[in-house]
Amino acid sequence: MPVEWTEPARRRQHLQVEHTARATGEQIAAALRRSSKALFSQQAPEGFWCGELTADATLESDYILLQLFLHQPEDHAWNPPTSVRIQKAARAILERQLPDGGFNIYTGGPADVSATVKAYCALKLAGIDPGGDPLRRACARILALGGLQAANSYVKINLSLFGLYPREHVPSIPPEIVMLPGNVLYEMSSWTRSILVPLSIVQARGSNRRAPAGFTLDELLLPGVSLALPKGKGLSLLFHHLDRVFKLWEKRGPARIRKAAIREAEHWILYRTRHTAGLGAIYPAMMYFIMALDALGYSEDHPDLIEAIRHFESLLIDTGDRFIFQPCVSPIWDTALCAFALGEAGTAADPRMTRAADWLISKEVRRKGDWSVKRPDTEPSGWAFEFANEFYPDIDDTAMVLLALLHAKASNPKAQAAAERRAINWLLAMQSGDGGWAAFDVDNDWALLNEVPFADHNAMLDPTCPDITGRVLESFCRRGLAGHDAVRRGVAYLLGAQEKDGSWYGRWGVNYIYGSFLAMRGLAASGAPEAKDAIAKAAQWLRTIESPDGGWGESCASYDREGFVPAPSCPSQTAWAVLGLLAAGDRDGVAVRRGIQFLLDRQRPDGTWPEEATTGTGFPNVFYLTYGMYRDYFPLLALAQS
Repeated sequence: MPVEWTEPARRRQHLQVEHTARATGEQIAAALRRSSKALFSQQAPEGFWCGELTADATLESDYILLQLFLHQPEDHAWNPPTSVRIQKAARAILERQLPDGGFNIYTGGPADVSATVKAYCALKLAGIDPGGDPLRRACARILALGGLQAANSYVKINLSLFGLYPREHVPSIPPEIVMLPGNVLYEMSSWTRSILVPLSIVQARGSNRRAPAGFTLDELLLPGVSLALPKGKGLSLLFHHLDRVFKLWEKRGPARIRKAAIREAEHWILYRTRHTAGLGAIYPAMMYFIMALDALGYSEDHPDLIEAIRHFESLLIDTGDRFIFQPCVSPIWDTALCAFALGEAGTAADPRMTRAADWLISKEVRRKGDWSVKRPDTEPSGWAFEFANEFYPDIDDTAMVLLALLHAKASNPKAQAAAERRAINWLLAMQSGDGGWAAFDVDNDWALLNEVPFADHNAMLDPTCPDITGRVLESFCRRGLAGHDAVRRGVAYLLGAQEKDGSWYGRWGVNYIYGSFLAMRGLAASGAPEAKDAIAKAAQWLRTIESPDGGWGESCASYDREGFVPAPSCPSQTAWAVLGLLAAGDRDGVAVRRGIQFLLDRQRPDGTWPEEATTGTGFPNVFYLTYGMYRDYFPLLALAQS
């Protein structure tokens, strides 16, 4: 649970820090050696790093529902060939049930109604007794949170495929969206379009599935609460009426147009699985892709379906005592951050850094993806997040790889220089009109799309954000581009995005600490005189939120409350705060000294750090991530730069 500080605690902190000594150079050097050794020990022979990337129980819950879609009950009995895995998934879900019966979406967080509905349905399908304690408590928690009616639209859509929620009361996602003029599909975020297109096929062709005989979720419905979609106001009301039109179109629209739309949607998803480890290389898109192929009648031995299932199951960690799905994998991200941190720690000459550079160079994207709809004349480049995701190179990853390649030198310098040149030009082209950078697209800020009925996953758009913009600026400036007009515009964007308290919002990490440290690093690297006061204000904010133990921690609840919410200190967020203060030029202040000591005191003998906190962000307020290596390479970077 988020922690709250009292003023006496702050005064005690102030008295304690007055006597905090600066860690000696030898202490820091020894910690760097241990940490570097630990990271190098995790490097794959090919040269990359890839830590675990985990989330909440919704992935295992969705897996069980996927099995129901693929293996329908026969003679009203459900005994799928994946029953052993289903039982493993059920045990994994139960292990994460909260004392109040619910399921949360981040460590230490409260029960979430959508996650709890998914878990309840999956566990009941797996044969867990509805009258037993786990499901009885989960049911009570769901009703206390507003019932099944309070779950988000994607939960209801999934349940409607099996008749477990009325089809007329869930949003329609017509496959005709791929045929809309003006490239409307590309005004949605990349992850949204990669989810919606296969899901539109599933709705159109796969909504005749059924649950096992007698299986219902009626006990989750809160009496007296409507099942209908909320009408809202303004544009929301307009889209509500459009949804009614879509439903009428499904029943009475020309069959030839619907068939043409399904064919176009099928082509769209198949094309985007080429040179990619699954559609979008993310769990929900890959799951719906499998469901779409099955709904289209692809046989079990069809190569596309076999490959789709293989990519999907590559996200599974099944070690006997653990059964958990990853939302995706993060090798390029982890490799870039490891290589940069190790390089800053003085290991650039190590031959293992050359292996890392060679591997990164081999993963440069050289084909045009969805981003090219708005930048058709730009030469392809950049790096994705995963092993292969060529349609969706990631601006954040690309900037991070360029930082890593400052230290990691490939065995072919000419190839490295060419890749770096292309990547810089691609990043320059991907700057949005407001001066910032987003994750995958340019000017992806069509706000009216947030009003569509299925936009409650809180990620319809991919707007520019301070954290990515700060990293891009640092990457550019460390390559001598501080005077470039793109940097000037990026600086102006960050200055305009600063919160009143001096912090910056973090879209892809939790939250204001993350956004602030990256914005501060980008502004400091730019050397822009007008940024000096903003950096100083942010540094003062970081000092005021330091925990009494000398570390920093922030809860995912900060997204919901739209302001900083403290949490127990953890190594990754402490490292971010220290990096932000160092960017502000504060190398000897009490807060920095205490933060460094916090990291030194908690480093294990093997060079790693313990951490249970959720510090990664997928979709704010909806889906969060735990990066298995954040706890190790960010502290290394902070200590290396201290």
